Amino acid sequence: MYKKIIVGLSLEHGIASKALEAASVLANEAAEIHAIHVTEPLHGSVRSYVSEEDVAKAVEATREDLKKRVASYSGVQTKVLEGNPGRVLTEYAKKVGGDCIVVASHKPGLRDFLLGSTAARVVRHAECTVHVLR
Repeated sequence: MYKKIIVGLSLEHGIASKALEAASVLANEAAEIHAIHVTEPLHGSVRSYVSEEDVAKAVEATREDLKKRVASYSGVQTKVLEGNPGRVLTEYAKKVGGDCIVVASHKPGLRDFLLGSTAARVVRHAECTVHVLR
């Protein structure tokens, strides 16, 4: 069905397998699936207390965790990016020619009503099809 699927994965939540299974169902036989985790940059005041070495270690640990979570799905490419998750996912999909983004949604909290959740931002700004999982 889709040729290049971007799967936005939050490693803090246990929904990774559900999102990857959905992407597998939506994919055609020759499809590429990109599992993406987006880390948000440290805020300015916190950044001064954390060394670059510690940040690099954390990013590497995140890469390894992402690889472990997708290990049972053959051919899934993994990537850890930095920035605002909603913006980064839509920009990455556009950059690589993604024709579908799969993201999970959660029960919104007060912050989500004020700022908007990642899933809501992706739905509003993506130039391709978006599948939102509950």
